[in-house]
Amino acid sequence: MTYDVTAVRAQFPALEAGFAHFDGPGGTQTPRPVIDAIADALANPLSNRGSGTLGERNAESLVTGARRALADLLGAQPSGIVFGRSATQLAYDFSRTLAKTWSPGDEVVVSRLDHDANIRPWVQAAASAGAVVRWADFDPATGELTPDDIRAVLSERTRLVAVTAASNLIGTRPAVPEIARLAHRFGALLYVDGVHYTAHDLVDVDRLGADFFACSPYKFLGPHIGVLAGRPELLETLEPDKLLPSTNAVPERFEYGTLPYEALAGTIAAVDFLAGLGPRRDGTRRQRLASAFAALEHHEHVLRLRIEQGLKELEAITVHSRASERTPTLLLTIDGRSTPDAYRYLAERGIVAPSGSFYALEASRRLGLGDAGGLRVGLAPYNDTDDVDHLLEGLADYLRTPPAH
Repeated sequence: MTYDVTAVRAQFPALEAGFAHFDGPGGTQTPRPVIDAIADALANPLSNRGSGTLGERNAESLVTGARRALADLLGAQPSGIVFGRSATQLAYDFSRTLAKTWSPGDEVVVSRLDHDANIRPWVQAAASAGAVVRWADFDPATGELTPDDIRAVLSERTRLVAVTAASNLIGTRPAVPEIARLAHRFGALLYVDGVHYTAHDLVDVDRLGADFFACSPYKFLGPHIGVLAGRPELLETLEPDKLLPSTNAVPERFEYGTLPYEALAGTIAAVDFLAGLGPRRDGTRRQRLASAFAALEHHEHVLRLRIEQGLKELEAITVHSRASERTPTLLLTIDGRSTPDAYRYLAERGIVAPSGSFYALEASRRLGLGDAGGLRVGLAPYNDTDDVDHLLEGLADYLRTPPAH
């Protein structure tokens, strides 16, 4: 599988600082084409969307172009792409909108595997509507969240199931298509947090069975913005709170204020950059994305195995990422040692591997790690074997130092 990581790395100015970045799950570094696209958008005339002036046409082109790019990336329809400030903000917006349709005694399912952005908005919206929250558990020994775990908390009163497509803490990838079939069998909608998943696999919202799918371009080489893909016909049935003079058209009725056109320009560039990572140069953008993600998945899989093999030689380290299907993201704890201390030690040696629960508070607690979490090591398209070896050497050196008191 062709993947030229050296050529990829040359596109990232931030890597010139010499750090080995394993903080991709929290936000990736930015390639030059994305930086240039943002600058070009700001350097050219921009105004509110329209068809009269050049600035209006530029703005309109960026919005429609970004919807098409995200539709290609997610296997969705452009008319179902909603932009927001962040995936968290979108979850809050949609939870409040959907809660208008709930009645006291209705039920909402959330999972302990999820980032809090796919838990707390639903818990709070349920409370406002008098709905009941049902919690789906996962197995802390294996990291697995199974369809049976979801089935155990479904009922005829279930109105919504919120679940992650991939855990940002331990990488677990639940069987979302099976969960979707179960949720729909009970007449419930499925809201999928795809923020971590989208960076590592080609999304197909229809295959996943997601009624709503949220992601964040800054997790896959783009700018800070949130994206939600929904079925247009479903979005037509929802009535969000909005300003009186703002349009009631879908998807615009869910977007508040003027969109960040420069971020949309960067998002288009990020999708195009991803599409260029694979060997395929012809065909549609969706076809090139499929080729690129196949190459990227192989690249990241090889690096993940190299990390895992190296960690086996470091007996003091426990790896909590154990699910059979998972992203190249590992959560580590160190016997008798503080992972914040390990993070600082590695950072001083040019290795970025942060420590924490990363807003996956319920998952961290279920793993027995409390609110502290652990050291998270996540791979991105620009990581290479030198990065991995640098990480393993840094961890081995850390274990040889006296514990801090």
